Amino acid sequence: MNIVDLHVHSNKSDGSLTPSQLVALAVQKRLSAFALTDHDTTEGIPEAIEAANQYNQELSAGHIPPPAHGQPALPLEVIPGIEFSTEYKKKDIHILGLFIDYEAPFFRQKIQDFVDSRTLRNQKMCAGLQEAGMDISYQQLQDTFPGSVITRGHYAKYLFSHGYVKSMAEAFERYIGDHAKYFVPREKVTPSQAVQLIRKANGIPILAHPPLYRMSDENLDALVKTLAGDGLLGIEAIYSSYQPSDERHMRSLAKKYGLCISGGSDFHGSTKPGLELATGYGRLFIPEEVLTHLKTALRWANQKEKPGEKL
Repeated sequence: MNIVDLHVHSNKSDGSLTPSQLVALAVQKRLSAFALTDHDTTEGIPEAIEAANQYNQELSAGHIPPPAHGQPALPLEVIPGIEFSTEYKKKDIHILGLFIDYEAPFFRQKIQDFVDSRTLRNQKMCAGLQEAGMDISYQQLQDTFPGSVITRGHYAKYLFSHGYVKSMAEAFERYIGDHAKYFVPREKVTPSQAVQLIRKANGIPILAHPPLYRMSDENLDALVKTLAGDGLLGIEAIYSSYQPSDERHMRSLAKKYGLCISGGSDFHGSTKPGLELATGYGRLFIPEEVLTHLKTALRWANQKEKPGEKL
């Protein structure tokens, strides 16, 4: 049975691998598809798609040698995606968008707005850390992590590599975590706005890893109900750190509100040690039929919004 991974990060946000390296790893893992869902950016998508297209052409031409294990090599689909950070009742809620029209002018402008918001936040955070005696600036972060959307993960790497902390976890605990002295929140959209934006871009909005938000069952149910009304199409029901009870709960919520299930490792490379593409912490398994159902849901959703077109 073919497998997929619908939640993956590159070094264009806070992952450690380039988009092309992700494609090579996905081929090695025998994935039939993966979604590149970097935080608030789509900068890595063209590179990933180009790398996958080149691989698929070589495979079709018979230039790819058969793997040592004897199983046939698979063509690879790269799904253009994004992960939006939103805010709901003072909680950081993440909304995935799959199959987005990332080149649409309105979408590109909205992404630029997010970049501008992050830049302002980063400048303020660097100023605070400078007052604490650290040699850090937003320009230094950009130079250290070229081409990346700077996140707190980059701060942690920088502070660790420069000897200000003994671990990345310490960086969050002492300096940049949600409740740490030098954390600066940035302006965020609501989950509903993110869902609507993704649908406007003809994509599939998915509520990412809900158990991680530590919401009460009542509040989570209310959020899912609201987002379903806004156009939410899926819930991340299969995820690297879930317990069996978490997956059952997410599947139950999806069924209650007529949503598809999705699944992803949330792979970041060395940023999240021990968490692997496709297999998570060793038990993750996302069958290709999950993606097939999502594609069907997207066709139906687009059909409803564009009457007269045939499925």
